[in-house]
Amino acid sequence: MIKLPIFALCILFPISAALAQQSTAGNAKAAKPASDCADLAATQKQLDWDTARLRDWAQLDRYRESNAQLARPAKGEIRVVFMGDSITDGWSNPQFGGFFPGKPYINRGINGQTTPQMLVRFRPDVIELEPQVVVILAGTNDIAGNTGPLTLEEIEGNLATMTELARSHGIRVVLASVMPVRDGLINKDGEKLVWTNKRPPETILALNEWIKKYAAANHLVYLDYFSAMVDEQGFLKAEITYDGLHPNAQGYVVMAPLAEKAIQASLNLQP
Repeated sequence: MIKLPIFALCILFPISAALAQQSTAGNAKAAKPASDCADLAATQKQLDWDTARLRDWAQLDRYRESNAQLARPAKGEIRVVFMGDSITDGWSNPQFGGFFPGKPYINRGINGQTTPQMLVRFRPDVIELEPQVVVILAGTNDIAGNTGPLTLEEIEGNLATMTELARSHGIRVVLASVMPVRDGLINKDGEKLVWTNKRPPETILALNEWIKKYAAANHLVYLDYFSAMVDEQGFLKAEITYDGLHPNAQGYVVMAPLAEKAIQASLNLQP
């Protein structure tokens, strides 16, 4: 059986529809095609993305070449790897000021990722880069179910396993809080964005409470982004986000010194 890509249907369907209309005598009004090419193109794009994801679920290919080209840390270099999702990934965007210019800090964030995906790529994207410190910011996409439903205990277990892997290789760990979210901002298509339906504030608070307690119990540094970025109603401050989930340039200005302070605190801890 011949399989055609979805976009081909955009070409074939109108042709077949037109021929059918011509062959129907007395048709005063041409039938409106049921297919919408814009929708088909979007569906094809989604299918292509899903196929790529299935082939490389953890997206190990994202940083494979960069990791291979990266030299070992120089003598005296304080290398830090930031492991995370789109909030970390977006930090390298020039419009947000860049990722710690002049610092030997390495961004290993990937848009949309969850803790099980990060766990799979933790060796090539963190351990093998030989950092002194790893900063882990993860959990918001787990709560949202990006790779399927996860309980808080499962998310916590993945964070604990990443911590244990890092420490077993002499890497200091900074665990960051999950950031708050904010509903009601408008996207480029004029749609109102809602995040709290998949990221309930009470679930974020519960995970952050666990991260804070786990860090204290295991002599780790807890990086509290949440307290600096939440408003009086418990939502992400409007002035530091462009969509209610991700920081804007001002948001990263808030985050950067907190991260620097946490890194220094981790380096000052007794190993």
